[in-house]
Amino acid sequence: MKRLPLVFLLLTASGCATAVPKNAAPAVQLHGHRFSTELATDDASREHGLMMRTELPADHSMLFVFPDTQPRWFWMKNTLIPLDILYFDADRQLVSMQLDVPPCKADPCPSYPSDAPARYVLELPAGTARRIGVEQGDELTVDGDIGAVR
Repeated sequence: MKRLPLVFLLLTASGCATAVPKNAAPAVQLHGHRFSTELATDDASREHGLMMRTELPADHSMLFVFPDTQPRWFWMKNTLIPLDILYFDADRQLVSMQLDVPPCKADPCPSYPSDAPARYVLELPAGTARRIGVEQGDELTVDGDIGAVR
């Protein structure tokens, strides 16, 4: 009879050990691939984005989270690396892609719009979307807490 509480305690402890911590680093999954991600959830971080970076590891991304769904456009001013820019609606379904977007070396820089209203925008190293076979309608899954959107 004394074994039953011990077994229950061990099972509970093992379940806790495998659970994702509440404040785990955010990550996204797209088309069967997982990327660690940085979040841009306020005006300042969305405006700065990946500016002045000289590299972005192949398994890394930046997720821009907006408080509403509307047409979006991005530009590459002071962005030094080429990117794939993927636009997702409120249900995190892929609605538009701008692939292999080059860094901007001119002023003014061109903008890269979404083809449909978007709430989330994911930036990946250029060529990633084609390499992993991303398609319109793919669902973006976000692991971890994306925090408050401002």
